[in-house]
Amino acid sequence: MAQELRTNIAKYMIGKEESVDLLLTALIASGHILLEDVPGTGKTMLAKTVAASMECSFRRIQFTPDLLPSDLTGIHFYNQKEGQFEFRPGPLFANIVLADEINRATPRTQSSLLECMEERQISVDGQTHVLSKPFIVIATQNPVDNQGTFPLPEAQMDRFMLKMNLGYPSQAEGIEILKRTIEGGFQSPITPVITQEDMISAQQSFKSVQVEQDLLQYMIAIAEATRRHPDIALGVSPRGTQALVRAAQARAAIRNRDYVLPDDIKALALPVLSHRLVLHQRSRQQEGKAAALLQSIIEQIPVPSENMASESSIG
Repeated sequence: MAQELRTNIAKYMIGKEESVDLLLTALIASGHILLEDVPGTGKTMLAKTVAASMECSFRRIQFTPDLLPSDLTGIHFYNQKEGQFEFRPGPLFANIVLADEINRATPRTQSSLLECMEERQISVDGQTHVLSKPFIVIATQNPVDNQGTFPLPEAQMDRFMLKMNLGYPSQAEGIEILKRTIEGGFQSPITPVITQEDMISAQQSFKSVQVEQDLLQYMIAIAEATRRHPDIALGVSPRGTQALVRAAQARAAIRNRDYVLPDDIKALALPVLSHRLVLHQRSRQQEGKAAALLQSIIEQIPVPSENMASESSIG
């Protein structure tokens, strides 16, 4: 299934193989994704392509300062014909929700996402509505333009399984983008290759991937090191380590393995954990420092040396 998604996405996205794999990892692990990069790098295009490749309901929400929580969750309105109040669901009632430029909404509107992202449910006027599976939020934000934006609070950032950057294309990729632009290759409709049931099944089956005790200790050692570091005010929370182990299981699964390797953890530690760190000195210039600190911590912690791939007890 992962390979079918990769092939279909490659028809519309040039390069970005590592980013696509990260995004698929989060999808399989039922995790939410934060895409942060400068304008024009394909954040929205990637999210729309992934959603269209799955036969799931998809809604795009353009976040603006005047957006209200009820614009996302829905409202109860009075139906004069029926003589009673009825609930009109908002755009959050979808399988894949693209929150475009999420940091342009006010903190009040941003907070309306906390319950649905963590509990997969929405409470409106005392009534709780359970969201259908799968439910994934793919949010985008621009780290450069600060005017009219509201930085995401720590509680909101902690809800995202991983944060990823797309980056600029290489010279060869840039030429291919221009060729496809001239030929109109980006205008053809995207055909779904997997169903909603396929994704639900994948989100259950990846949980059977084995994780050895040494690797669990390795992940906890990384988390504890962030909590003791003198430059870090808030280290990795238990939710962060839970996200890391689920992401590692999903990464192993899409690579046709039923066991996690240390390389899975090392590859995912930065995108899963770095955005959860809060430094003592907070400023726009300090944003890249969290990833650098985490990288130095990972390099200092011994990696389990046992060859997990040859472990006969796994299966």
